[in-house]
Amino acid sequence: MPTDDRAALRGMVHVLCKGVSWKDVPAERTGCSGVTAWRRLRDWIEVCVWPRLHAVPLAELRKAGLLDMDDAAVDASHVRALKGGLIPDLRRSTGHGRAESTI
Repeated sequence: MPTDDRAALRGMVHVLCKGVSWKDVPAERTGCSGVTAWRRLRDWIEVCVWPRLHAVPLAELRKAGLLDMDDAAVDASHVRALKGGLIPDLRRSTGHGRAESTI
């Protein structure tokens, strides 16, 4: 029997909030394994579930008058890049020769 979507979402939220790896998702608390949550995330990304999933609570908050976008900010700097992100090249010195030691 397939895992419930809400359980998979709980697994995804656990990884995001706790900063743990997929293998560390507690199946007894979330209702699914980390592997299952990861696979569901992958499947949802492929079929563009995220924009719809994001729109539903926003619409409900707007309807209830609880959403004020004037004070909103979007920042993903607190989320780890689990696949590593770009590795910067070593930077070359722009000066002539080596700098004197400051010790």
